[in-house]
Amino acid sequence: MTSPDNFLWEDRDVRFDINTLQMMTRPGEVLIDKLESVEDTKGNNGDRGKMLVTNLRIIWHSQGMPRVNLSIGYNCVLNVNVKTAVSKLRGQTEALYVLTKCNNTRFEFIFTSLVPGSPRLFSTILSVFRAYETSKMYRELKLRGALIYNKQLRLLPLEQIFEKVTGVWNLSSDQGNLGMFYITNIRLVWHANMNESFNVSIPYLQMKTIRIRDSKFGLALVLETTQQSGGYVLGFRMDPVEKLHETVKQIQKLYKVYSSWPIFGIEFEKEDSPDALEELTVEPVEDGIEIVNEEPTSDAFAAYYADSHQAADREPIYDEELGLAVETLREGMTMKSLWEVMPS
Repeated sequence: MTSPDNFLWEDRDVRFDINTLQMMTRPGEVLIDKLESVEDTKGNNGDRGKMLVTNLRIIWHSQGMPRVNLSIGYNCVLNVNVKTAVSKLRGQTEALYVLTKCNNTRFEFIFTSLVPGSPRLFSTILSVFRAYETSKMYRELKLRGALIYNKQLRLLPLEQIFEKVTGVWNLSSDQGNLGMFYITNIRLVWHANMNESFNVSIPYLQMKTIRIRDSKFGLALVLETTQQSGGYVLGFRMDPVEKLHETVKQIQKLYKVYSSWPIFGIEFEKEDSPDALEELTVEPVEDGIEIVNEEPTSDAFAAYYADSHQAADREPIYDEELGLAVETLREGMTMKSLWEVMPS
C-alpha cells in the first residue's frame, strides 16, 4: 500500500501569494480563529487584512486584494515575541513578531492588531504555537524515545490502542531483535522485549509505503517513511505468515482511516467563542400599538439635502433659541420639526 500524493506542506513551509486552492484547509486542518483587522506591518504596512489561524499555520491576506497573502507553517517558526512596531494605521504600538526559517532562509513577520486594546492576536497565536510545539509525537517519527512506562505504551491524548502484537522481529540488524507492536489510531509503535528503550514510533502521517516483501529472513512487513522523516526503510517479521498478513491488513486499514482525516494533535479551545448567528437572531414581535399622526408631517430628512434648483443660499436670520445665525428655513419647516428627526 502506497500513500496518496498528498504532500503535507501547510505546517512545514512559508509561502507568499498562494492561490485560492492552497488557502483552503486540508483534511485534518481546522480553523481555530479568524481575526478581521490585522496589518502585515512589515510587508504591507498600512494595508488592513484578515488573519486565519489554523492548527497547522497562520494565513494572512489583504482585505482589498486577497491575492496578496502569506502562509506561515508552525514548523518553520523559530520564535514568537511581542515588541513595539510603527504601524501606518495605528502609529507606535505593540505588535506580534514571528521569526521563521524555511529552506535555510530566515523570514521575519510583524503583525499589528487594528482593534485597540484587544490582546486576541497575541494570546491566540502564542497559545496555538505552544500547543503545536508540545504535540510533535503525533507528527514526527521518533527513535529510542520514552515511549514505554511500566510495560505499557504512553498514550497520547486522543490515542487508542487497537491491537497489541507479540513476537515481532525488528530486522534492522543481522540477528534481529524480538519485540512487540502497538497498533493505534495515530501510529505504529515497536519496542524490543529485552530493552524497551530500543523502540520506534511511526505516525501514519510519515508512512509512505506499507507492504509485504521477501527478505533474507523470509516474508516481512516493510515500512518506508517519507523524506520529511528521513526516508527510513524498516522491516519486521512475524510467524506464522497468516499472522503477518492479518497484522499488515490491520495497519493498512487504520492508515486509510487516518488519511481521510489526520489527527495532528493540536487541541485548542477558545474561551470566548462568539455565539452562532442563529442564536443571536430574534424574530420580530408585533406589539399591537397603532401610531396615529395628529399633525401633518413633512419629510424632515429632506431638509438636509441641497435644493437641486437653488441658485444661492437663503438669507441668514438670527435664531434666539439657538443663539446662532442660521439660513432661512424653507416654507412649512420649523426648527422644532428639524430636531425631531433625531431619535429620542
